[in-house]
Amino acid sequence: MQIRFLPSIITALTALTLTSCSTTTVEQYEATTLTSYTWQVKYANNLTSEPRPRIETFATTSVLNRNGVKPPGEIIGPDDRGLWWPTLPPRPSVDEVEQRKRPQEEVGKPELIKDIKYKLTYGVGNTQNTLPTNYDVYRQVVKAYPQKIPLELTLGVNDNSVEKAEPVSK
Repeated sequence: MQIRFLPSIITALTALTLTSCSTTTVEQYEATTLTSYTWQVKYANNLTSEPRPRIETFATTSVLNRNGVKPPGEIIGPDDRGLWWPTLPPRPSVDEVEQRKRPQEEVGKPELIKDIKYKLTYGVGNTQNTLPTNYDVYRQVVKAYPQKIPLELTLGVNDNSVEKAEPVSK
């Protein structure tokens, strides 16, 4: 009975092998992290039972972190992960929240959403690439950047992200 699944497993493994990760060594790179706060409110005919309430976004503030250097302007931090944050956006007023309410809808409480987006820009020859990445890669770049230490990057499936960065000994 299990033998009939064998072709699907072989196909999946072949596809995984064909789209596997690649590595590249870079000397030009920059890690950025966009940290943001956004106020949002959920609206629904029944907030407790509706699986996908309508979400309205109100004020947002954000700060671009670059290679771990303190950004200019009014900011908070760094936090325990070395990230700088914007000051909080103004909380939506009761009037603003009620203006977006539709008939028969219930209104949730305003929620402050914290978001982080990591990116790595690197140069290979004359080409610049910017890909999404993660906290670990960001931190590795922050440590390597001041001394311009070359990094070996491990790219994700189809080279659509940077999964790992390791210093290369000169």
